Amino acid sequence: MENQQEYINDLKEIKDIMNRSTRFMSLSGLSGVSAGVSALIGAYFAYEHLYKMGFERNQLDLVNVNYLILIGALTILFAVGSALFFTNIESKKNGVKLWDLQIKRFISSMMIPLATGGILTLILVLKGFVGLAAPLTLIFYGLALVNGSKYTFSDIKSLGIIEIVLGLLATQFIGYGIYFWAVGFGVLHIAYGIYMYFTNNR
Repeated sequence: MENQQEYINDLKEIKDIMNRSTRFMSLSGLSGVSAGVSALIGAYFAYEHLYKMGFERNQLDLVNVNYLILIGALTILFAVGSALFFTNIESKKNGVKLWDLQIKRFISSMMIPLATGGILTLILVLKGFVGLAAPLTLIFYGLALVNGSKYTFSDIKSLGIIEIVLGLLATQFIGYGIYFWAVGFGVLHIAYGIYMYFTNNR
């Protein structure tokens, strides 16, 4: 009986080693929280500038479009920067390199959906279809998470599916895109980050 238990423990250890060798396991829960907070701050500024000023779709001029793009760009930069900062800390704690084969696979698997969605969204926004920005960014981000989940925590796939569903719902409520965006990129990231933080620190 004791030998059988040792055999089971050995199999679990081998499985863990193989899992770490093929998946990027240093994603920090705090990186999700910081990304979510960044998204909520960006959504707040977009709401203040466009919606509280009596914004309507036919009032969108080039100045407002550029301001909206600037807010989005700064939000992404801050979210990515803070995510890398906390993930780097987690990598050092786990005794692994931040920029290894696993994270390269993870990032490259996400880049095609993210780049495609980002370019398409930018083109449509510049053409005046601002209402589609929130749904499209949520959908393509969700697709990127699903695609990248095979190289990191499997829970990322569930988050990606929720983002896709939220994006599809947002297409039916175009005027409320800012709220869907805040929930998808803000609230969900914070909730998932907290879950991941406590799960990894048990």
